[in-house]
Amino acid sequence: MTPTIESMLNEFREEAAVTKIVLDRIPPDKLGWKPHAKSMTVGQLAMHLASVPGRLAQSLQQDQVEINPDNFNPPLPKSMAEIHSEFESSCKAAEAFLSGLTQQTALANWSLMVGGRAAFSKPRAAVIRSIMLNHSYHHRGQLSVYLRLLDVPVPVIYGRSADEDPFKM
Repeated sequence: MTPTIESMLNEFREEAAVTKIVLDRIPPDKLGWKPHAKSMTVGQLAMHLASVPGRLAQSLQQDQVEINPDNFNPPLPKSMAEIHSEFESSCKAAEAFLSGLTQQTALANWSLMVGGRAAFSKPRAAVIRSIMLNHSYHHRGQLSVYLRLLDVPVPVIYGRSADEDPFKM
């Protein structure tokens, strides 16, 4: 394993632990709540966040993947157990993929296709950084705002929140 891939794997593991803490804060009776008509529900957002690493790991095993953006509609989970199960299996799939990634495969181009045309084409390592990692952090941040709006204590993510201080724990 190259230092770059090992670094991404370690980052993924650390961030997944934080994401689990955020997911654990979701009130089970609020899965259908959403802050705005254009927003996903808490459950949809949580399920999307839970599934991103595994789905991307699966997609990156191919040289390209065709998507239809019109079909993006994350399912509303029936329970927190469904979200946690998805997150656990998704993280295992992502770890297995990252652990087996070679330098050659990491540097090879991967393409996201829409309507038979490349929306983008870049090295797998760049896709891992931008989607598996950064995209997940983006949605985790959205979920933390949902928690705030639901008056649920926001956990420590990178430093203290208005509800928790890691330096006083």
